[in-house]
Amino acid sequence: MPNSYKPPKPKAHPIDYLVKKAEAGFKKTLAKETKELSAAAKAYRKRRGRHPPPGFDKWFEYTTGSEGIIVEDFFDQIYHDLAPFWGVDPQRIRRLAHHFDHVVSVRNGTTTVKTDMGVREWVENWTNMVSVLEEWLPDVDVPLNVMDESRVIVPWEDIDKAVRAERNSSRILPKKDVVTESSSLSGLDANPGEAVQVEWHGPKESMWDIARVGCAPKSPSRDKEPAADLSGPPPMPSGFPKHSWQGYVQNWTIAKDPCLNPDLRESHGTFIEPLSTATTHEMLPIFGGSKLPMNNDILIPPAMYWSQNPMFHADDHGPEWEKKELKLIWRGGASGGRNKKENWTRFQRHRFLSMVNGTAVQAAERNPEAAGRGPNFVLQSYKTYHLTSTQYMDLGSWLDKFSDAGFVHLSCFPSTDGPNCPYTDPYYEIKSNLKLGEQYKSKFLPDIDGNSFSGRYLSFLRSTSLPIKATIYSEWHDSRLAPWVHFVPMDNSFVDIYGILDYFIGTGREYKVPKTGEILMEGSHDAAAKKIALAGKQWAELVLRPEDMLIYMMRLLMEWARVCDDQREKMGFVGDLKN
Repeated sequence: MPNSYKPPKPKAHPIDYLVKKAEAGFKKTLAKETKELSAAAKAYRKRRGRHPPPGFDKWFEYTTGSEGIIVEDFFDQIYHDLAPFWGVDPQRIRRLAHHFDHVVSVRNGTTTVKTDMGVREWVENWTNMVSVLEEWLPDVDVPLNVMDESRVIVPWEDIDKAVRAERNSSRILPKKDVVTESSSLSGLDANPGEAVQVEWHGPKESMWDIARVGCAPKSPSRDKEPAADLSGPPPMPSGFPKHSWQGYVQNWTIAKDPCLNPDLRESHGTFIEPLSTATTHEMLPIFGGSKLPMNNDILIPPAMYWSQNPMFHADDHGPEWEKKELKLIWRGGASGGRNKKENWTRFQRHRFLSMVNGTAVQAAERNPEAAGRGPNFVLQSYKTYHLTSTQYMDLGSWLDKFSDAGFVHLSCFPSTDGPNCPYTDPYYEIKSNLKLGEQYKSKFLPDIDGNSFSGRYLSFLRSTSLPIKATIYSEWHDSRLAPWVHFVPMDNSFVDIYGILDYFIGTGREYKVPKTGEILMEGSHDAAAKKIALAGKQWAELVLRPEDMLIYMMRLLMEWARVCDDQREKMGFVGDLKN
């Protein structure tokens, strides 16, 4: 039984430093907020080096009318995504976009859609988003990616050349020389020309080989060959992950980047054997919900974030923090690609579930042949992260006190009739699914990539629980979320998960808080966990609303229309400037 106990004041910890640093950086970013059209346009010119796009005043009016927060930095992803297209002839861009299989189009303020079959849920959701904005949008074609996996990886050298062209074209023109209206696409509709042939790389090729051409020439991954042997555990850091601060993620961009983390080629399903592959090395405009850092797809809010699908959305955000269970909860399928008998030990979801399973960890701790080695992970020395919990019990027993992570389907390849899988059944017990609202009764919500990004992440952020996030994928909202302020970042090796949980949850020795009766553990930083969880929820309710998705989409499509226009270098909004 837990005793009544007043824990000593915790000592300084690396996470304390990372939280403090992140909060200070985020505060500086928020100080850049603009609330007047002239100030927003000025901030745009300063950051982008050119005039805002035509219609910027309409965008500003829509944003302020929707109570959106305008910080120019929050839209950086748009300019990262579109920059290379300034190095492509606009006529070619228009033709590529127009002839794609799945396209949402706006003409004279009316939205239409073209697809290869009658109903595609993602296309319907994205079409709905655009149609809400149609009266303010110029003529535009938006080609859509309907696959989980991202589609475009242009060689780094070509991207570098294209981005240089964008930089060389950016200038603040005199007001009298600026074209303030977008062109009609009626001419393209009347004479679309022949479709441009694009070469696609498919499943017979290594995804790692397809992807690494997008890495810089001297990056750690550019010349790394795909792994030949995918048996046993993947390579895992014996010490702190590279680029970390005393073992914890300090630069989220670097931690997510496969070009800087070559071990991902043999520890993430995306590069081992994705579920489907159709990737081009050509500069093809495709809009989608997520992408790898080396991808050149154009990000938009994911279709599942816009939908009300209960798989990705919950009206119940969870009880107050103090009324939650002191648990880590995870449910999901064993997705991530084609996990097979000969490669499943390298898949990220399998590895994470094994690493937070008390029985699996205890078996590794007691492995007589190789101490700390499991079928798909290798434990570090307890001394690496100075785990306080291991002063009182082994790691497996500690995890058993609070960890509840399980697969609802083992997703064999080739698939079986049911949720089981002959080669992973000995290691995983199928668990019943839990609705998101049920999961939010627990304090800690790890979020791990599946076939691409995790569609539950937005709902996790909106909950009163604490998301612990590991990913190699980028999303539209990344520029407006701060790690250690709104969520807890985790390395893709997951070796830091024990240090993270040791910090937030504590030693495993329970005590009862006298005033509230809440059960906590000695050495916990429960207040710090609560602070991040609620800060993430409050921030998501301010900048990740459906209204914010529309604000982002409207800004993006106005910029996209300019990039596709023959007069793009002269186009802009100058209504705020004096003659």
